[in-house]
Amino acid sequence: MNYINYKKNDLNRIEIDDLKVSIPDLRNTNKTQTITKWLAERIDTGMKNDSIHIGDLLPTKAELAYALGVSLGTIQNVLKILEDKNYIWSKQCIGSIIKDRAENETTIRKRTSKKDIAEEKIKNYIKENNLGVGDKLPSSRNLARDIDMTLNTVRNAIMTLSSDGILEYNEQKDLIVKNIDYTVDNEMDEETLVNKVKDDLKKYICENFKIGDKLPTHNELVKKFNVSKKTIHSALQILVKEKMLLPRRGAYGTVVINTSMNANFEPRREMSIFAPAQDTAFYHYQKIQNKIKKLIANNYDIGQKLPSIVELSNMFDVNTNTIRRALKNLSNEGYLQFTRGRHGGTYVIDIPEIAEQTFRWLAVNPQYAKVNV
Repeated sequence: MNYINYKKNDLNRIEIDDLKVSIPDLRNTNKTQTITKWLAERIDTGMKNDSIHIGDLLPTKAELAYALGVSLGTIQNVLKILEDKNYIWSKQCIGSIIKDRAENETTIRKRTSKKDIAEEKIKNYIKENNLGVGDKLPSSRNLARDIDMTLNTVRNAIMTLSSDGILEYNEQKDLIVKNIDYTVDNEMDEETLVNKVKDDLKKYICENFKIGDKLPTHNELVKKFNVSKKTIHSALQILVKEKMLLPRRGAYGTVVINTSMNANFEPRREMSIFAPAQDTAFYHYQKIQNKIKKLIANNYDIGQKLPSIVELSNMFDVNTNTIRRALKNLSNEGYLQFTRGRHGGTYVIDIPEIAEQTFRWLAVNPQYAKVNV
């Protein structure tokens, strides 16, 4: 299937001044819900009076956050909800694109997400526990444990369900059921976008590459599969774990070591003298990158600002260039966003999922390379 490809320079960006008409009063309101409703109305009105068109770009997250006086995390949640409601289509490195709400969905890759799955699990949780309007739900943390999803995913799902009028927070800040008149999609495809792309990548590799070949760059794969760099990166990591690919340093790139669709297939012995990816010698900035990921996962929420480069440098006892390189990689993977101006800094836009694992430096022992054939 040929997916839609957008080029940023060809798109018209909506100016923030075009949206500033009747900026909502955010005092004593749920900011996410209020901004979502306001922005949806502005898009609908603009489409009717021909001031906004299909394919136009919304102002950047930083511009919207500054104009409305809210955090980047709030805007991030608003845009996720608008995407769920079919108003926009978000594309990494391009922005939020106004979508034709009547367009044929088959032209765009289905984007089942963990948040979508969490929404259905929460709705099913309400039904299974016979909760009625006004009944209290467990805390976000306990709810995440009960439905076996991550805390950050559950928080994002709650935002959407609140916008849909199914959940709300009462005056005591308890999460309660607002409406039980909804249906549960028990047949939702729980295969996430990453896994779909992973399967497409595996088929692409088996049909076009042989053992020892080097894969195209992340940017080339992004263009081919029309997904974000973060999605490509996550899909490649799965194929590394399945022993289909071997990431190597610098210009060597990512190399194919298995062209079998069988995940249990063992790569050739001569390829295995290179330690698996999780054991290979990391560049110094990659080690720091993993430490920053763990710092974010354990201590930060979406929209929060990280310490400065100098502060992180002191925290991890490395030079600022190492920190800068690590932060740039995390930005490319979709976890961080850099902004300038009065509210400038490094902001968290997604929470990495950290699997506890130990990394170690390995050297290939000459004795190990002597294989009895």
